[in-house]
Amino acid sequence: MGQIIQFVSKSERERIRLIQEARAIYDSIFPPADPVSERSGGASAHRSDGGNLA
Repeated sequence: MGQIIQFVSKSERERIRLIQEARAIYDSIFPPADPVSERSGGASAHRSDGGNLA
């Protein structure tokens, strides 16, 4: 009781799936660098939102 169910349209699910697929392909071509060993005192490019675009 008290749970909220959020409707996600089919087009939104497809958009999310395509983004995830594209990200997986990109990461297979350009593996993400280890942020701890690559940090050189400058600002890091870390996405605190888990990579979500929206």
